[in-house]
Amino acid sequence: CFDFSCLVLEHEPLAKSPTHENLTLEELLTPVTEKLKYLLKKAEDFQTYLLYSRDRMQKEQFAKAMPTFLQMCQPYFEYLESTARSYNSGLGALQTSVRKRLLEISEQLALRLEQLVLMYASFSFVSLEDTDPFSVSCFFCGRFWLSEWRQLSVFRFCISAPYTAAHLPRNLYKKMRWNLDILEEGVGAGGHYFLCFRDTGRENAVKMQKLWSIGRWVPLDPDAEHSSDVLQWVLCLQPTGDFQPLLTIGFEEPSHTLATDLLVQILSAPACAPLPCPGTSREPLHWGSPGGQGQ
Repeated sequence: CFDFSCLVLEHEPLAKSPTHENLTLEELLTPVTEKLKYLLKKAEDFQTYLLYSRDRMQKEQFAKAMPTFLQMCQPYFEYLESTARSYNSGLGALQTSVRKRLLEISEQLALRLEQLVLMYASFSFVSLEDTDPFSVSCFFCGRFWLSEWRQLSVFRFCISAPYTAAHLPRNLYKKMRWNLDILEEGVGAGGHYFLCFRDTGRENAVKMQKLWSIGRWVPLDPDAEHSSDVLQWVLCLQPTGDFQPLLTIGFEEPSHTLATDLLVQILSAPACAPLPCPGTSREPLHWGSPGGQGQ
């Protein structure tokens, strides 16, 4: 239904034009905002067909195209996050204002895609079940370089999902995931980090009381020493791990951008001692899915 070929943006610094100092911020970002308008228009088309088309077969075709649409947004997300956040982005004097605007655009698109996926899920056209390999429980929201050897990828869950398939520990739910890849030999393989909340309300309470925190997945079986060995994962009937809180945020959900900012601060610190999250269980967790879709 759609021509996705025009979504790709070249990964070049925005401020390369010799006359960029004479341009306003919006003029400088015109190519980026035009791509945003295009993607938002396509998302609107998806929504319009869902709500107003009487042809169920056509609706099903759009639902099947949903994962493709999300994938085709990936280069745009990567451009936004990489240009705004990478240590070598080269934004120069315009860094603060350009970075802020790019991240606003990234969050705007992420929220719109989340809304669209939830709408299709409400009509049972797509699955949000985290353990379903064909679900759209989460989607890629960009990737950037923390340093020459460390790269961070961002994923957002469309709905808050239990931290593990076994729902252990109880009342712990994930909303974002970050994959840290370390490309330097002999340093390690990186790891997985999560934005989670714990329901700290009473058991029979109608409304959740959400305490938000950022933490990392700590492998127990296979342990960290063998977690990169594929054979160990195959032989392990039910891999287990732990959630290690690194920062307790509070009872207000952080924005998509702020959560990533906080994790970057944690990972950029010379030494980050874990900050315990009140009520955090230290019992082993049962890892059923590495957090839905990913790259």
